Amino acid sequence: MSQEIWINLPVKDVERSAAFFNEIGFHAVSVGNERAKLAIGQTTIMLFPNAAFEKFTDSKVADTSQSAEIIFSIGAGSREEVDAFIKKVEMAGGNIFGKPSEIDGWMYGAGFADLDGHRWSLLYMDESKMPKS
Repeated sequence: MSQEIWINLPVKDVERSAAFFNEIGFHAVSVGNERAKLAIGQTTIMLFPNAAFEKFTDSKVADTSQSAEIIFSIGAGSREEVDAFIKKVEMAGGNIFGKPSEIDGWMYGAGFADLDGHRWSLLYMDESKMPKS
């Protein structure tokens, strides 16, 4: 059995979403007419139109204006990387729901929602300041 995990994500407009993710520094490419492949490190996220997603899940897409269905967390290499990334997200039209800030004295992160309201977080962890257990 393959150990790859592909995450399938519903979006309103595949082309617009792919352009957003490319603009913030991810690598999104169209695969056929109605889907795009988004690569983040070793993770693959497939973007599908809402109708296609609903068809193969036999379920309605979550209303992200009313609730959060998932949060994708991405590791950052530095505080500066978090800040620069969040600026890209703002310029690309994303919604910042958690401004960059320090957490517990050893983490620094921020949160944003993409064009479809899916939530993402970016987190830098300074392990030299991590509490010892």
